[in-house]
Amino acid sequence: MDKLSLDNLQNLKPCVARPSYARGDLSPGIVHIGVGNFHRAHQAVYLDRLFEMGKGRDWALVGAGVRTADGAMRERLLGQDLLTTVVELAPEGHRARVTGAMVDFVPIAADNGPLIAAMARPSTRIVSLTVTEGGYYLDQHGAFDTAHPDMLRDARQPDAPGSAFGAILKALRLRRAAGLPPFTVMSCDNLPGNGHVAQGTVTGLAALSDQAFAEWVAANVAFPNGMVDRITPATGQREIDLVAREFGVDDAAPVLCEPFMQWVLEDNFPQGRPPLEDAGVTFTDQVHAFEAMKIRILNGGHAIIAYPAGLLGIEFAHEAMRDEQVAAFLHKVEVEEILPHVKPVPGTSLVDYLASIEERFANPDIGDRIRRLCLDGSNRQPKFIMPSVRDNLAAGQVPKGLALLSALWCRYCAGVDDQGQRIAPNDPDWTALNARALAAKHDPAQWLAMRDVYGAWGQDTGFVAAFAQALSALWSDGTRAVLARYLEGGASGA
Repeated sequence: MDKLSLDNLQNLKPCVARPSYARGDLSPGIVHIGVGNFHRAHQAVYLDRLFEMGKGRDWALVGAGVRTADGAMRERLLGQDLLTTVVELAPEGHRARVTGAMVDFVPIAADNGPLIAAMARPSTRIVSLTVTEGGYYLDQHGAFDTAHPDMLRDARQPDAPGSAFGAILKALRLRRAAGLPPFTVMSCDNLPGNGHVAQGTVTGLAALSDQAFAEWVAANVAFPNGMVDRITPATGQREIDLVAREFGVDDAAPVLCEPFMQWVLEDNFPQGRPPLEDAGVTFTDQVHAFEAMKIRILNGGHAIIAYPAGLLGIEFAHEAMRDEQVAAFLHKVEVEEILPHVKPVPGTSLVDYLASIEERFANPDIGDRIRRLCLDGSNRQPKFIMPSVRDNLAAGQVPKGLALLSALWCRYCAGVDDQGQRIAPNDPDWTALNARALAAKHDPAQWLAMRDVYGAWGQDTGFVAAFAQALSALWSDGTRAVLARYLEGGASGA
């Protein structure tokens, strides 16, 4: 078995693809904050494809981070010359490629000095981010949280910021003082309007200490919106062992992912960008249409299979798709209550997109855990499910399948599955959700009273009745019986 390194690239098995370009062929153009699995399976892969074509080689990545975990990732990657083995888990066979799009990884420091210096360099024209939704400091309404302690601290000490956004602002100030144009800030996180969200956090933080600078940022810094998609499980010893066993590569931080990959971007890069369209990225002024499609059909679909599977004791997504009831529940809700309210997407058939989603969910090699899909429902339900509920109700239709899904989520948060097994806490607000779910067993209105999730739609008479009926039936009859009645076309609680 060969330790992954630049010196050992030529010793790898022939089945492992590797860069034909040399490290010396590349020069940095992008600083990326948050070098996790998704980034290395997505943005870094697109850039690797581009470099392999002999294009855009002045846009190599410089890795960065602001958390302790980022420091651990830095050490692992530096130990293998910043290379990553990316394994596509296709059902017909696994494919491995070593990617080399990263040329540096700056040290992690409490004041973010090395990160700020990297962003302030003239060569840096894009700063990209995968910091997860929670990393944008949003309040319960999705707006910038002006009272968050991290943001208040950075507002008090803007020259020694602790957050990624404080570091971005410090670097922008340095560039402005040096007469350099601002870099583009490109969010690569999976959240609606990610460019607008990033802009809101950056300008919101700036305004806490310098309103005039906040206005300059809003007027001069580009924040393109983008939609990203690739299922990428976490890496543990199982994944490390798989790469070693199947491909003979000793990689301390491999990435395993599905073959499917999609990136849709607004073309808003004043200081230039790599020609990513040549590597398969879609540039369009209708990112919102692609985003709505993904959020409702894919992310919503994950929730639709997750909660019944979680109550039935199913561990993996592909096992849920093998369960006839769960798979049929997904298809029925999608076709009857979600697809009819998704606006047309350029060059895309929604029916074909749903079919691809069902195929992706059923991939047995991904190993995507149901528990992960159930995680953080208090944040995901308002974004992924409630828009479809709202549109159905606005059209005069009570979405009984989505009401049942809400009841399944409530029943899951009660903390015990249908077999009597304890469900471990699985939401940042689990204690409150658990108490509310137990109260809702006798008073369903307690659950729908969460206005940050349901808004005014939680008071809709038809939705309330469908939810209450489904929740009562889940407690009295169990998930199997309730799914069976819904799939037969009757009311879920009848």
